[in-house]
Amino acid sequence: MDAIILENVNKSFGSNYVVKNLSVRCPEQTIYGFLGPNGAGKTTTLRMIMSILCPDSGNILICSRNFQQVSREKIGYLPEERGLYQKMTVQGILSYIAAIKGVKRKLSHEVVRWMDTFGLIGLEKHKVEELSKGMQQKLQFITTVINEPDILIFDEPFSGLDPINVELIANIMIRLKKSGKTIIYSTHVMEQAEKLCDFILLLDKGEKIFDGPYEQLKSYYKNNIIYLKLDGDASFLNRLPIIKIIEQSDGEVKVKLNKNVEPQELLAKLSSKVKIKGFEIKSPALHEIFIDMVGNNNVQNY
Repeated sequence: MDAIILENVNKSFGSNYVVKNLSVRCPEQTIYGFLGPNGAGKTTTLRMIMSILCPDSGNILICSRNFQQVSREKIGYLPEERGLYQKMTVQGILSYIAAIKGVKRKLSHEVVRWMDTFGLIGLEKHKVEELSKGMQQKLQFITTVINEPDILIFDEPFSGLDPINVELIANIMIRLKKSGKTIIYSTHVMEQAEKLCDFILLLDKGEKIFDGPYEQLKSYYKNNIIYLKLDGDASFLNRLPIIKIIEQSDGEVKVKLNKNVEPQELLAKLSSKVKIKGFEIKSPALHEIFIDMVGNNNVQNY
């Protein structure tokens, strides 16, 4: 079953189209990453899912219902702009949010567990304004998951965090998925997206470039990056129509095979021209795929 469905969703601000005819289905109990450069429409899309913004046209369904028909306890939302009451204490914030979200007393031990996980034990009496930015972000993360919602929507959850806390949040997201939660999040941290995402949506200028299983996206690019070490004049590579040179220096060349070109074809052409000292086939990293696809803006080219 799909947790969230977007059908032909459009959104503009004046003459500026921010989301264009977007359709995507997010299956239950998966991690779905919304990826794209600044201004791609990620945050606007998440805000429309949360009914903070209304689409100009199209439909958005959560568990086959409109947002207004879905229990607020079912969804947790971490916005891009963090916002906590600065004069309240950590304990005060958590008690206040727990009350708003109807957290039962039997779940209070879970709040303590979250505080321990994020290193907030002992800071209960501290005001929010006394916490570091990273600690405030972790506190807001707790307020998002405090009532154990089935669907979690995180807008740039890694923003401003150091590498240790990025890894901490990533591991927690994996744990939440394993416990049956559905997670949709936006990010530009490609390294984490590679580890986390079951599905991804690539957006550029409000338009969908790709959506589907991450493994499917990788299959489009399987074995199309070659690392070469050559002994001799490699200038002829610039004239080969079957490749695109990505990097080149001191006999080492990184090339991308064009559509429908097999590595063996390149190897045969090289063998007749130059001595080959190294020929390593690699699948590109997600950030390389992302840059390539945003530049070409069409997955059908691959």
